[in-house]
Amino acid sequence: MSRLPIIVAPMFLISNPAMVIEASRAGAIGSFPLLNARPASACAEWLQEIKEALPSEPWAVNFICHPVANARFEEDLQLIEQYEPPIVITSLGNPKRVIDIVHRYGGKVYADVANVKHAEKSAATGVDGLILVCAGAGGHGGQLNPFGFVSAVKKFFTGTIILSGSISSGADILAAQIMGADYAYLGTRFIACHEGNAPDDYKQMVIDSQTDDILYTDAFSGVHVNVLIPSLVKEGIDPASLKPREDIDLTHLVNVKAWRDIWSAGHGVTNIEKRESMREIMTLLQEEYEHAKHRVSEMTIAL
Repeated sequence: MSRLPIIVAPMFLISNPAMVIEASRAGAIGSFPLLNARPASACAEWLQEIKEALPSEPWAVNFICHPVANARFEEDLQLIEQYEPPIVITSLGNPKRVIDIVHRYGGKVYADVANVKHAEKSAATGVDGLILVCAGAGGHGGQLNPFGFVSAVKKFFTGTIILSGSISSGADILAAQIMGADYAYLGTRFIACHEGNAPDDYKQMVIDSQTDDILYTDAFSGVHVNVLIPSLVKEGIDPASLKPREDIDLTHLVNVKAWRDIWSAGHGVTNIEKRESMREIMTLLQEEYEHAKHRVSEMTIAL
């Protein structure tokens, strides 16, 4: 299978070595959040497993740069230095320390950003790529339209651009490339995969949900996140009763229980119709991608 220009996004509590390995073997770039493996000794085991399974294929880890939000900050930096993941995706905070480590062994650092101001700050630190988290993305999504966001970033950044937000089909991947992105960033599309750690009820909820089942709120952590309304109802939370939070509390990254039953997804849920393996999803994405390229070619000839 030829490589698709996609990164399977690192999903909190969901991504695991099986997902990373299957994604990268199937032609994508798999990834997982380092904090999904607890304690650090378990994370070392995950890294060793992936490194042995993918001696030449690209893969990535997600590192939380905020020392307060990431109680394992120093340990995770040591793990990165020891196991040398080819790509490190940074979130929340200044990526400078991890850049120094990763560039020493020849790896790349991609920073996820949700607005132009943060993109400028991350670009100034020397990251190799920017993940533009646009409207409709699962997890902590942004609010910008991808057309405007990509155009704005290209004015000051010449590195790799990865586009995130409601991308869940092969045609979406091609559209991201045409827009100017080097990679598409897909998370929600893989929530219901067989290999992932999402509970069965979560997988079924994603399959059953539509875009109007997604709520964009900052009520839980002070940072806006897209959550599944049915998961709130399941926990006895009335979505209409939620109020904006004035402070920012990122302890959910440490306190797993706080987010175990409130589930996130992006607007791309509409393309999830059944449970599939990573390989099956990748095969379908490849077919959709090739079909979309053929359509574009036909349209160009017709013009």
